[in-house]
Amino acid sequence: MTDILIGRNDSTSVTLDPRYGNRHGMIAGATGTGKSVSLMVLAEGFSRLGVPCFLADAKGDLAGLAMAAGEPGEKLKARLEKLKLTGWKPQANPVVFWDIYGKLGHPVRATISEMGPTLLGRVLELNDTQEGVLEVIFKVADDQGLLLLDLADLRGMLTFAAENAKDISTHYGLIGSQSIAAIQRALLKLEQDGADRFFGEPALELADLMRQDMSGRGVINVLAADQLIMKPKLYSTFLLWLLSELFEQLPEVGDLDQPKLVFFFDEAHLLFDDCPPALQQRVEQVVRLIRSKGVGVYFCSQNPDDVPGVILGQLGNRVQHALRAFTPRDQKAVKAAAETFVANPKIDVTEAITKLGVGEALASTLGDGGVPAPVERVLVTSPCCRIGAITEAERATVRQRSPVGGKYDTAVNRESAAEMLAKRAGDKAADVAAAANGAAASGATADNTSGWGSAVRDALLGTKRRQGMIETMGKQVMRTMGSRLGQQIVRGVLGGIFGGKR
Repeated sequence: MTDILIGRNDSTSVTLDPRYGNRHGMIAGATGTGKSVSLMVLAEGFSRLGVPCFLADAKGDLAGLAMAAGEPGEKLKARLEKLKLTGWKPQANPVVFWDIYGKLGHPVRATISEMGPTLLGRVLELNDTQEGVLEVIFKVADDQGLLLLDLADLRGMLTFAAENAKDISTHYGLIGSQSIAAIQRALLKLEQDGADRFFGEPALELADLMRQDMSGRGVINVLAADQLIMKPKLYSTFLLWLLSELFEQLPEVGDLDQPKLVFFFDEAHLLFDDCPPALQQRVEQVVRLIRSKGVGVYFCSQNPDDVPGVILGQLGNRVQHALRAFTPRDQKAVKAAAETFVANPKIDVTEAITKLGVGEALASTLGDGGVPAPVERVLVTSPCCRIGAITEAERATVRQRSPVGGKYDTAVNRESAAEMLAKRAGDKAADVAAAANGAAASGATADNTSGWGSAVRDALLGTKRRQGMIETMGKQVMRTMGSRLGQQIVRGVLGGIFGGKR
């Protein structure tokens, strides 16, 4: 098994052993210091080993992975000579482009049910009370077998909950009209941000992210995030949902010769900014345990302290680019970054971090037995792909060759909660009308002075003070359906449907 070369100096090389590729990692450094190149080097290295990757392209420059580098100029030739890369040659990588908005890649969709109330509450920025109401609404939908696929379905459930608040509060817990209204307003804002194109079907299947091309190279899945990054809650929640889906669906595999998938989480600070303690604890749980599913997670951010210490301690492979110590916070970040490395007596890490040039890094990876190697100052190797953006025509060509375009490019709208609730309301109206007609007919044949026609109508339809038989039977049916269907949907650690059950 070939190690992935990260960089070299005059005396040694730093490589990543594929056996420890699922022990997670961190790429950090100030803007313009070379983080994107390090990410491309790792993605290319895993792809050559047959390991699929998923990464978000926030600036558009990672799309160059799909194109071969141009002929090397004098500057690149000098760098290759210094790195002793005698076998280097320009080469494109197998890439599939994705885009939540469907413009720069295949649409990425998830259903409301798969997202679950916990993550959806985060993206809607709900408070604890409102999130509790959302959990009740999901529970009612699950119990009644109502599929929540898109925003229209969730709106339908919110309307249903508002109309039946008293009965739902009795059986599931108090829900208030103000909380429902707040959720509806948050949904409206989310739709204006373009999330209506994310929720729906066909939903993304993880198997389509874990592909190899005909030559056995791992496919690199590139999510266009230049627009998505402007909606930080939606961006971070989507990536967290994807990570939780991997955690819930993939089987335990233990230690492998190489990962099954590598997941790069760019702009990692967006995941943890204003993150509720309960959600952060669940993220820590997923990151800690997903290693045993064969998935490696690599966080990319400007400062190492953007990632909580508990998670940072799980990241065994480190590439640290330059940090600038201009402010007290910067100085603290430099010190924190230096303390995360295994000391090397030849290097003053704290001083070196502030003096690294573009394309240089301090790197440390896990060696035999999973023991971190001492930190080394290296010149990061050059990827074989293009470093930079691609043209629209080149992107279109890559999309045309994609093996999954026919599966995801056309949206599907099947019968779900919105349609089922509308049909139920129509059936109920028809039953009420039929009962009223029957009561009127019975009353017409009875003695006009006896009052039996009025009594029958009151018994069937109810009065202002008491509910009628029809309404009572309807609520009983609702509770019976709940007890019968309630165990058919099971939710996982982050609130999504366990096992990806649709």
